[in-house]
Amino acid sequence: MKVLKRYARLYRVFVSQFFKTIVQSKANFFIGLIGFFLTQITGILFLYLVFEQIPVLADWNLDQLIFIYGFAQIPRGIDHLLTDNLWMLAWNLVVNGKFDRYMLRPMNLYMQVIFEKLQPDALGELLVGSILIVISLQKGIVIISGVNILLFVVSVLAGSVIYTAIKLLFASFAFWIKVSGPVLYTAYQFADFAKYPTGIYVKGVRFLITWIIPFAFVAYLPAAYFLVPNVNAFSTIGVECILSVAFFVFAYAVFIAGTKAYESAGN
Repeated sequence: MKVLKRYARLYRVFVSQFFKTIVQSKANFFIGLIGFFLTQITGILFLYLVFEQIPVLADWNLDQLIFIYGFAQIPRGIDHLLTDNLWMLAWNLVVNGKFDRYMLRPMNLYMQVIFEKLQPDALGELLVGSILIVISLQKGIVIISGVNILLFVVSVLAGSVIYTAIKLLFASFAFWIKVSGPVLYTAYQFADFAKYPTGIYVKGVRFLITWIIPFAFVAYLPAAYFLVPNVNAFSTIGVECILSVAFFVFAYAVFIAGTKAYESAGN
């Protein structure tokens, strides 16, 4: 309990310092927020354009796909908001020797990395995702109940952990190859596959995004529990929770191994 209180206090200190940097450039903050919001709107417009030509996609209609799309944006937005500094680990913290400052502090290394930065641009993703979920609920395609609300919250949190674990894993490669940004960027692009039913992809792609880079478990598979009658909660959201813990533990182990291999900057 003392450890949790200590890290909560430290997190408030880090966040307050970060917001001091944001207020120095308010225009940049709002431009970034609007940019992310417009990016999400573009994705939704693409869905509408597709369904003008194809009324049903692999037995899924437009309203269902909007729910899946919105479902995908919420865990992604939470991860983006809280752990975006992992991108800096992948791009420059190792190759420039900036990771040294974390090694010198009496604090968990992973916590230091994610505490150092919030990404307010993520509010655009969270806003769009929430709006799409509300629209779906108003259309009655999802049954609202206490159990479903609880499972939705659990799934969103587990999905956020999966996003973070994937980012942490590929960012940690930087400890060995110095710059893992291109590798992380390539892996992270598969997140867009999670916005659509996996049935539309070939078998190899389905296996990749389900069990290797498990983005299918952050949106489509758990969303199917809410949209398809008689889908078992354990086989979707239950597996998502187990996978999120297992994948994060694995990614964190790689990160710790990387910190032990870290040699600072050199020639």
